[in-house]
This record gives sequence, structure tokens and C-alpha cells, in this order.
Amino acid sequence: MTGGRRRKLLLSKIYGFGCGKTSFKEDHSQIGGLGFSRVVYCNEPDCLEAGVRNYCDNYVRTTKYTVATFLPKSLFEQFRRVANFYFLVTGILSFTSLSPYSAISAIIPLIIVVGATMIKEGVEDWRRQQQDIEVNNRKVKVHQGDGNFHYSEWKNLRVGDIVKVEKDEFFPADLVLLSSSYEDAACYVETMNLDGETNLKLKQALELTSSLQEDNNFRDLKAIVKCEDPNANLYSFVGTVEFEEQQYPLSPQELLLRDSKLRNTDYIYGAVVFTGHDTKVMQNSTDPPSKRSKIEKKMDRIIYLLFFFVFIMGFIGSIFFGVATENDQVENGRIKNRWYLRPDNSEIFFDPDRAPVAAIYHFLTALLLYTNFIPISLYVSIEIVKVLQTIFINQDIHMYYEEADKPAHARTSNLNEELGQVDTILSDKTGTLTCNSMEFIKCSVAGTAYGRGVTEVERAMDRKKGSPLVHERINGLKNVEDFSDSNTTIKGFNFRDERIMNGNWVNEPCADVIQKFFRLLAICHTAIPEVDENTGKVSYEAESPDEAAFVIAAREIGFEFHKRTQTSISLHELDPVSGKRVDRLYKLLNVLEFNSSRKRMSVIVSDEGGKILLLCKGADSVMFERLAKSGHDFEDDTKENMNEYADAGLRTLVLAYRELSENEYKVFNEKFVEAKNSVSADRESLIDEVADEVERDLILLGATAVEDKLQNGVPDCIDKLAQAGIKLWVLTGDKMETAINIGYACSLLRQGMKQIIINLDSPEIQSLEKTGDKDAITKASRKSVLEQISQGKVQVTASSASSEAFALIIDGKSLAYALEDNMKKLFLELAISCASVICCRSSPKQKALVTRLVKLGTGKTTLAIGDGANDVGMLQEADIGIGISGVEGMQAVMSSDVAIAQFRYLERLLLVHGHWCYRRISSMICYFFYKNITFGFTIFLYEAYASFSAEPAYNDWYLSLYNVFFSSLPVIAMGVFDQDVSARYCLKFPLLYQEGVQNVLFSWRRILSWMFNGFYSAIIIFFFCSKALEHQAFNDTGKTVGKEILGGTIYTCIVWVVNLQLGLAISYFTLLQHIVVWGTIAFWYLFQLVYGALPTSFTTDAYKVFVEALAPAPSYWFTTLFVVISALIPYFLYSAIQMRFFPMYHGMIQWIRHEGHSDDPAYCEMVRQRSIRPTTVGSTARRAASRRH
Repeated sequence: MTGGRRRKLLLSKIYGFGCGKTSFKEDHSQIGGLGFSRVVYCNEPDCLEAGVRNYCDNYVRTTKYTVATFLPKSLFEQFRRVANFYFLVTGILSFTSLSPYSAISAIIPLIIVVGATMIKEGVEDWRRQQQDIEVNNRKVKVHQGDGNFHYSEWKNLRVGDIVKVEKDEFFPADLVLLSSSYEDAACYVETMNLDGETNLKLKQALELTSSLQEDNNFRDLKAIVKCEDPNANLYSFVGTVEFEEQQYPLSPQELLLRDSKLRNTDYIYGAVVFTGHDTKVMQNSTDPPSKRSKIEKKMDRIIYLLFFFVFIMGFIGSIFFGVATENDQVENGRIKNRWYLRPDNSEIFFDPDRAPVAAIYHFLTALLLYTNFIPISLYVSIEIVKVLQTIFINQDIHMYYEEADKPAHARTSNLNEELGQVDTILSDKTGTLTCNSMEFIKCSVAGTAYGRGVTEVERAMDRKKGSPLVHERINGLKNVEDFSDSNTTIKGFNFRDERIMNGNWVNEPCADVIQKFFRLLAICHTAIPEVDENTGKVSYEAESPDEAAFVIAAREIGFEFHKRTQTSISLHELDPVSGKRVDRLYKLLNVLEFNSSRKRMSVIVSDEGGKILLLCKGADSVMFERLAKSGHDFEDDTKENMNEYADAGLRTLVLAYRELSENEYKVFNEKFVEAKNSVSADRESLIDEVADEVERDLILLGATAVEDKLQNGVPDCIDKLAQAGIKLWVLTGDKMETAINIGYACSLLRQGMKQIIINLDSPEIQSLEKTGDKDAITKASRKSVLEQISQGKVQVTASSASSEAFALIIDGKSLAYALEDNMKKLFLELAISCASVICCRSSPKQKALVTRLVKLGTGKTTLAIGDGANDVGMLQEADIGIGISGVEGMQAVMSSDVAIAQFRYLERLLLVHGHWCYRRISSMICYFFYKNITFGFTIFLYEAYASFSAEPAYNDWYLSLYNVFFSSLPVIAMGVFDQDVSARYCLKFPLLYQEGVQNVLFSWRRILSWMFNGFYSAIIIFFFCSKALEHQAFNDTGKTVGKEILGGTIYTCIVWVVNLQLGLAISYFTLLQHIVVWGTIAFWYLFQLVYGALPTSFTTDAYKVFVEALAPAPSYWFTTLFVVISALIPYFLYSAIQMRFFPMYHGMIQWIRHEGHSDDPAYCEMVRQRSIRPTTVGSTARRAASRRH
């Protein structure tokens, strides 16, 4: 029993922010008002009052469709596409007498195409439904009355139910925590499914219910929870609980959210307050913004152009038909001129007296006849190709991060080709360019700098200067070792200095300050210690990598944090007097938590002597202004050291403390408790105000410096992206000095690059800030930013002739003004004329606004990449959002279009997969229009040949199945497998990527040239076939050619030409491509055999045409051979001349491979030099610049 009790107390380690018995005297007016109307009758879900409120059940549905809505909604989605709607209209018209072909042959292809897409949608939605069924049928223990808990399915839960959730189970709804297996009613929660963060969060029940630890305690429990209405805010909760005729406040500390998991706790009891779609996780499940690629949008415009062609051809044909009909001669009631068309059976079509009406009818018929101009299978083929492309991206072993077992994951297939057209990358820094794995490397204590580690930025700076490592000024030492390269076995700790290590700090002049410094690091945090029972070693679960690094550093220096309870923190400290480790217990009174507006965190503790201490750590921008008059000792030295740390690319925090008298603490605590218990939406601001009052008159101890190392391969990746002509902007919340030096480390900046720095550090602005006149400050700041941007623009313009490289660096305050409507255009013009752009101290909103400005202002494709929740707005605003699945959780990944594990994989994602996808989709769409124009225009030519009589050249089923069976599979294979150059050459010659950025493969020139190819191919095929078969015996029996033989011959030639044309356009043949190209041609002959053998009622004029007429006739085969060669020669000659004398960039690379120059460094360098310009960034451009100087 004792052991069990000890285990419970040991595992309950952390002090809850809202714990402790408190009074409740403040105003409750918001409860019951607008937005705060929810009332929950705990343990009484069936009571009359609960029934009246009619809250939703706990059944959750994430599907797009239901059984009832699938058909109408899915059909609506399909026929929103203009091409599908066009085919629907023509399909309906095919049931009228206007149709030149049978209705069934018109409807079947539409059903196949639309049906295939609907089946795909249905399968995806069915998978979502299976997930819903699995979740809704999970089981949890629910109080059934009389203290008995039995398993019930999640979907049956109701508001007010009491549930018992056990270890490693998910919470089935949003619960108010009542008690847990720990006596202090604490529990640990993993929120990975909500925000992606893997670190554990602590939740704490109110003291009044903490004793309800057994099932039978809930037999007669009655309580009423009044709280806010359902909303999407995961981090706020305002409410009260009425228990035993008293009211107590509820905060987020007591709320357990659906889909988070119970960890390190045997069980908890909770009351259900939000169910189903009222839960916060479901309130947050909004669809991401819909994104369409630029190629897809352009494709719509091309289809409109084809509609225009169809209308023009129908209009021209109708005029000719109307004129011909009007000129027809009638003799004895019969039409004399065009008797062979048997027009007498028609009431209007061939009536010379009603020629205008006949022309209108002909126009409608022509619209049906020319439907093959519009590729009916284009959309579904592209969808298939894109899905297969994403599978290849996901399976690419070169983008698999083995250490974290994370492959690349394309979360949408809509934007594959956009990956090959990126003009500007907007990147976060921390966790994206860097590892977000902090290492404690240096510190400044009492104005003295400690720590000999050498950072990556310092190495880069020394390389830039061309000098050896010199750090005497920072370290105060002449003999320097590069400890950062040593094999450290302690994650988060790379600090080396014998003056501090191994207890030597006790011999330092300011040993007392050093003791307070590291003691503060060991106490001021919210980390959770975990003691290994076998080894006794302590590890930490911290909310951020910074915090973990601080606690580990304190432990290594001699201040080991090893235990936390609700009200205390225990340390093993090195006693400077005895030199031995002693146990110290600090009573934890309050925790003033960190948030982005406060930029600091404090704890208030009482030591063993009863002294009350406030320990605070925070950003220099808020800490130095809070120092007491007597606390400014060594402030100047500390600032100097911090500037040097920033120059070294390190993140810094200032540490300070103060002593509180009992009276001061009592006054503060009363205000603090009152603010905590406030049941209003502004409770957090009230708490911040109270905290702000006590966090004053601090005494400076020093500053920490942690290194966030660059990820492996970042400089090389940036270099390749720069050679590809892609611009990189860095948007970071770090200080300007830190961001600049990280820029040097990853070669975004280089020696000789002129820096345009825009900030508000001028003496005029600083003097105005001291006056506090906000209007004057705003006016002067706006004017200053405008002047700086204008001056920068003048500098860039003046140096345009010399191609000098510029870097733009702007801070967050200045950026706020630069993004205003009257200034943002000028700011963008300056930014895009610079080689690199770094925005420092940027807020999440500013990141999104900058991304929007670049996207809309340039009209080019933008890509945003980030790893944290603060990057979500930027990712959703960009054309493409790339999420890094790093240590900041999964919110960025969940909001992204593609997820990768490391920044360096962006190189392969864009330069290889992006280029391939862009080329494949572009070529595929151009070819689709080519093959449809080739086929459709022969129908128009036959129309003209047959006096525009609305007679189709081909059998009904030949018309219908052309797009579905006789030309689709080869183009799909090209869209999946074709490569102009291999992955190795894509990376070796990055400038190849510019073909996508400049859109040379899907320009109007290229599109129209493919259309022209289709028109002249149709002309060659039709006239060569018709002239070759005209006025002569077709076979040895002396038969002449009829419509069915001419149509069959032309159709055969088209099948051969369009498929062999694809073979000429393919750069990389695979076995599968051979199979589909030759197999499609073979299938056409097989189809003729099978289809021609069917009854005449079905085949009509195609009955045994191939067996009895075409196949036995040598002229059929000779004509096919001659026409196919004639139709392909023009394209072949054009391609050969272009490849030989005017090769595009990919053509040059193909010649390198073909002629065996791929291993010739001089030749490859000559080709690659086209990608290195003075205005680029990266290590290659840096070396080129150094050679010029």
C-alpha cells in the first residue's frame, strides 16, 4: 500500500496553473449570456432540463456524401466542369431527330468518364466512412447508475454522462476532468491528434472533485456545469461548476479534448460537456482552401477556345448548307441536285422553301457532330495521371528520412505540375532551415562570457573572411578548440568551459550569481522529469526544445531537477561550501506562463529559508526595461555578449530575479487569484496585467545562448534552388542579427552583397517612443519606412547595369508599414529586384500577408515551407504549401499540400519531381488537344466533302470510342513515365527547372503549334485517303469505295498517326509504353473484327467491313502506310531540325548524354554556367563572386 501511494505521488510531478482552493467573488454575468449559454447536468443526461436543450449526439461524420446525397451531389460536382456539361447537353440532344448518330453511342462514353470519376469519389468517401465507423464504435466506460460503469460505444454518449477513460485511451468527447488515479487529480495528455505536438500536457482537476477516485463515488454525484458555447478555440475554455451549492471556476486546465490521449495516468473520470460536432476538434475540421494549378486554369481557357472552333465550324457549315439547300431544284416534288442524300424523307432539313430554318437545324446537328473536338476523357485521364504521380513522389526513397521513419507525402494531387513552376520560395527559419533541436552552447553570467563551442554561423563567417577561427573576444581565451565537432553524448548540451564545468564555478569571482543563474534554469520551467527506475537517470519532457536544453544544462552544471509535485520542485544541488550534492526543496507558489505577447515566463517559489523569489526568463526586448535601478549591474557587458551571440547565430534569453516580501506577495496573489477566477473572455489579459505588475524591479543575472543548427544539406539545397533561378525569402521571428548570420551560414548572404536594411532604430523614432505619442510615432515610422524603401529602390536601379547583388533585410515593425496599401507595391518592387530577402521578427499574420503580396503582386507561383503552427497561414496562402514534419508538431503538415521531413528534400521534390510532373502534364494536355483536333477536323472535312449534309464520316461507335479506347492509354502512360532527362541530370543542371517557371512547355505558342499539327495532320489524312481511293476499283472484284470503306480507312490512319505521333514525342520509352502504344493500334484491328461480326442492327454500316472489304484489299494497307508516313514527316523534320540546330535547354542536356560528355567537367560547366548569375545566391554564386574579385 505504501509503495503504491509513493508511486502515485512520484508520478504526479507538475504544479497545475489553476490549482488550489480559491474564493469566487467576481462577476459571473457572462455565463448564461450570448456565447456562454451551455448548461450541462452532470450525471443526469436523461433529466428533463437536459432533454429540452437538445444537444447533438456524439456520432461524428467526416464524409462528403451520404447514401441519399451521393448521386445528386456527385453529379453536380461532375457537371460543374464545362466540358462534361457540354457532353451532357449533346447527349440529351442525341435522343432527338437532330442527332447524326445513335443516342446510346453518345451517352455510353459520358457514362464511362463521369462514372469512373464518381466511383473514385465514392471509394475515397467510403474509406472516410470506414474510419468514421471505427471511431464511432470505439468503447469507453460510462456510468450507468448506482456507481456501476459499463462499456458503451462512443456514438451513444450524451452531454452530462460521466465516463472513465483508462491509460492510453482516447477521450471520446470534450470532458471536464473530475479526478484521476493521482491523489492531486492530475493527468498527462498527448495532443498529437489536435496540434501534432508529441510532448505531454498536464491537466488538473479542481480540488473539490479530486477525492472522487472510485466508481461508487459517483453514485449520487450531482453537479451543473455552465460554460461557453461550442467554438473552435483549442486553448480557451470559460465556465463554472456548481457543486454542493457553491460555484467554482473552470479553465482550459480542466478541459480534456476529444481525440487527445491519456498518458502516464492509470485512469481519469470526466463529465461530457461537448459531443460530436460540438467538440473543439470537430469545430476545427474545416476544409483547406481550394487550390487549382495555373495549368488547369489555362486548360479551361483552351477548352473555351475549342468551343469557339466548334461554333465557327458549325456556323460556316450551316451557311454553306443553307445556300446549297436554297439552290436545290425541285422536279416532280423531288429534289434533283442532291438526290443521293435521300432528302425527301426530311420535313425541314432539305426544303428549299425553308432554307434558313434548315440552316439552324443543321447548326444544332453540327454541334453534336463536332463533339470530338472536345476531349471527353481529358479530366479523368489527368486525375489518373496525377494520382499515379503522387504515388511515385510518396515512394521516392531519396526523400525518405530514415532517422524519423518519415517519407514524403503528397497530400493532394491537384498541384503536381505547380511543383515544376515555383518562382519564389517563402521559408520559415526555425525548424525549417534549422533543426529546432536546441543545444545550450554559451552563456553570459555577471557580464562574463562562458562557453567555447563554435557555431556553424561562426564557421561560415570565418570562411567568408578567409581567416582561421578567432574567438578570443567572446571567450576570453587564446587557445580555442572546436568543441561543436566533438562527439557529444548529451542531446541539447554542447557547452564546454572548464571555468564552469565539473563544479569549478565555485571558484569564479561571481560564484553566487552563477549559482542563482543555473538554479533559475533548474526551477523556472514547466518540464516534467522522468526517472529511469533501473539507472536512476533523469530525462525531461518539455514543451519546447529551448526549455529542455535549459534544464539539461542546469543538470550538467550541478543543479539537477529531479522531482515535481503539485506544490514543490526538488533539486539536487552542488553546495559550494561542502562541495557535495544536497537536496533542496522549493515550494512552488505560482507559475506565470509564457505566451507570445508576454515573451517571458516566471515562477514564484519559496526556498527552505522562507524567502519568496520571483524567477524570470524572457526576451531582451521585454526584460531589460523591467530591471530595477539596482539591477543594472553588468547590463552593458551582458548586452555586448548577447550581440556577439546573435552574430554567431544563437538564440538568447535574459535571466533575472527579484525577492518579494510577504506583503507584496499577498497583494499580488489576491489579484492573481481574482484574475484567474474571472469568468470572462478577457481572463487571459487580466492575468497578464497582474503578472506584469509583479515582474518589475528585477535584478539581472545574465543571458543564455542556444544554437539551433542548420539541417543537413540546407546550404547545398539553397545553392541548387538558386541555380535553378528560384528566389528564396526567409520569414522568421528571430532577431535581425541572428537571421543575418544564419543567412551567411546557408549562403543566402555573401561577402560583397550589398545589404539594404530597413528598420526603425533611428534616433528620431527612438526619441519619439520615449514620449509615448502613438500618433506621432506611427506617422514618423511610416515616413521613415517609405524613405528607406525609396532609397533602396534608387540603389538597386543605379546598380542595374553592373548586375550587383543586393539583399533586403527588414524587421517586423517596418514590415507592418511596408505592407500597407499605399506602400506594398513599392516594397514588392524593391524585394523582387534583390537576390535574397529576409524578414525578421515577423508575426504569423505578417508571414501570410507577405506570401499573399508576392503571389498576387508577381503573378508567379509561390511556395511556402514551414514546420510550426505559426506557419499555417503562410502555407494556406501560398500556391503550394510544404509542411516539414519536424519537432514543432504536425499542424503545418496537416495544413500543407506536400509534407517532407527535411528542407533538403525540397531540392529533389522541385527539380526532379516538379520538373517531370510539369513536363508530363503539359505535354499530355497538348497531345490531347492535338489528337482530338486531328480526329474532329476530319469529320468537318468530310462534312464539306459531302455538301455539309450532317453525315458523319464514321460509324457511331467509332465516334464514341475514339477518346475512350483508341487514344487514351498511351497518353496516360506518357503522363506517368516520360522523362526528358534523368533525375541525375535534373540535379546536375538545375537551370532546366526554368522551363517550368517560364512556362515554355505550356505557352500559347506551344499549344497553338500542337493544334496546328492536328489541323494539318487531319488535312493530310483526309485528302490523301479520299484521293487515293477515289474513282478506281478498291479490290479485285472491281468494287468502288463507299462511305463505310473511306471512313474505315481514314479512321485506321488516324489511330496509327496519333499513336505514333505520341511515340515521336516521348523522350523515355519503357516497356509499358511500348505495350500501350502498339497494343492500342492492335486493339483497333481486333475491335473491327469483333464489332463487325455483331448483328447489323447494332453495327449498321460497319458490318464485316474490315473482314470482307478492308483487310483483303492491298490498297487499304498501302494507303495506310503512305498516309501515316506523310502525316508524321512534318513533325519529324521540325523536331530533328530544332534538336540539331536550335535545341532547348533539355535538348542540350540530352545531347550531352547522347555524345558521352556527361563526365566531361569542362563541357558540363560550360552548359551549367548559364544558371550562375551575379544576382543569385548560394555557395556556387559565392565562389563565382570571389573569383571575380
